[in-house]
Amino acid sequence: MPEGHTLYRLAADIEESFGGEAVRVSSPQGRFAEGAALVDGQIVEAAQSAGKHLFIRFVDEQIIHIHLGLIGALTFGDAPAPPAVGAVRLRIEGSRRYADLRGAMVCELVTTEAMGGLVGQLGADPLRPDADPDRAYERIHRSRKAVGALLMDQTVLSGVGNVYRSEVLFRARLHPLTPGQRVTRRRWNAIWDDLVELMAEGVRLGRIDTVRPEHEPEAMQRPPRVDDHGGEVYVYRRAGQQCHVCGSMVRTEILEGRNLFWCPRCQRRR
Repeated sequence: MPEGHTLYRLAADIEESFGGEAVRVSSPQGRFAEGAALVDGQIVEAAQSAGKHLFIRFVDEQIIHIHLGLIGALTFGDAPAPPAVGAVRLRIEGSRRYADLRGAMVCELVTTEAMGGLVGQLGADPLRPDADPDRAYERIHRSRKAVGALLMDQTVLSGVGNVYRSEVLFRARLHPLTPGQRVTRRRWNAIWDDLVELMAEGVRLGRIDTVRPEHEPEAMQRPPRVDDHGGEVYVYRRAGQQCHVCGSMVRTEILEGRNLFWCPRCQRRR
């Protein structure tokens, strides 16, 4: 599932491609036909992300709400748009660019009030300047649940997915099964600051890179990672491979339906 930095980049791409322009909006697949008709010909005022949600606002205060889910994708191309191929739920066409949405879990028209309600239910987003990390810590510190589960709870933190969860816990040397109530304020502050930095870098690069300079392939004289997620990581999807720091074998197990990854030596369970 795309993580928060991807949605942040998509919001920027929407604004760059269509901001201030009256656009054609359609639903070639037909599943969003009614909503598309209501905003067709309207001017795109702004786009923004909140966690894993994307909102496209039109000047008449109509808002398209998108959640990509596991398989959704929003792709862009140069105008004129070619005939739609496949299940295109939403197509936006401007004078210079077009965008096609496929496979999204959610594509709906919402009001400003409804958008506020959705955003209000989300936890702190490390990419948003209005995020409240103290509120997130209060939720974590009161909980007996594993911190690895809490970091993926979108009502605690929003925009953090399995890659950032795995990597930030490794960088903090914290075992993912550590109960939230045992996470100190000092350690939480370090985790939050790291997420803010890593996710901002993800926005800039368009991929998730989490290894420090001394552990990059050139520095360690090792082959670069080959993975469809791109970027260099410490433990994510590296089960059975050697830890870049200590050489131990990275481990994995399932927690609440998602795979955990950690190093048993660097992230000792205490």
